[in-house]
Amino acid sequence: MTSVGTDPRECVRRALAEDLGSEELVVADDITSALSVAATQRGRARLYGKSVGVLAGLECAVASFQLLDPSCTIEVLLKDGDSFAPGDDVMFVEGAMAPLLAAERTALNFLQRLSGVATMTRQFVDRVAGTDAQILDTRKTTPGLRHLEKAAVLAGGGMNHRIGLFDQVLLKENHFGFAKPLSYEEVVRRSCAGQERPVVAEARTVAEAVAAVQGGAAVVLLDNFEAGAPLQVAIAAVREAAQIAGRTVLTEASGGINLHTVRAFAESGVDRISVGALTHSAPAVDLSMVVEGVQ
Repeated sequence: MTSVGTDPRECVRRALAEDLGSEELVVADDITSALSVAATQRGRARLYGKSVGVLAGLECAVASFQLLDPSCTIEVLLKDGDSFAPGDDVMFVEGAMAPLLAAERTALNFLQRLSGVATMTRQFVDRVAGTDAQILDTRKTTPGLRHLEKAAVLAGGGMNHRIGLFDQVLLKENHFGFAKPLSYEEVVRRSCAGQERPVVAEARTVAEAVAAVQGGAAVVLLDNFEAGAPLQVAIAAVREAAQIAGRTVLTEASGGINLHTVRAFAESGVDRISVGALTHSAPAVDLSMVVEGVQ
């Protein structure tokens, strides 16, 4: 990922500035630590899991400490994508205590939020194990944190849909609505003409799904189809139309899919399942930091 906003350290810097109250990242602005910890005090802190989860956001956690104390030493014991349980060590940090205390909440906020995304993604991936369906995220992300959350989806074993509006064509209901009186197929055809980006077309009926293939779509997004027979009929229609056109066209299911229903969608034969909940509804997992020793 190389587009705007991809630098994790810049995201961390903004979060630290928010907490310390200024862009200068003055550690002494943590007034609680300044009043209770000697400026020369050094120590060691342990970050560890307090619940079951899948780790993500390590780069952000490391940057939180390094930006406030460049001389600190960090021992990382796990990597993004690793599973952890209560009591499992994630990292140890040694350095000046005031910066470690000032960085603590920012480091944990990133770890807990992004590990929550990775954990939920792993749950969805595990539910469709043994099928050919892939789990994808959406653009329903926290503003300013999209690239971090999409990296967490990858850590959980999922796949990224488009990163933003710039890297893939995704024709949805409102695009077709504003494009009238053009037909559904003509909107797809015009979107496919003269550009190399893959075109995903949302279809709400079997007729729209077939028209998407005839218009040249690479992926037909079958939105709000029920799992089982309704979805299977649409998938069969897409594949038949693709065979006639001499192309391979992928099918994707979306809309109201959760952990209880995702297996049924996967067993219906769809190629991809996009789930907004991976990023917009993932609960944070519990991690903590504790001081283990002072020098």
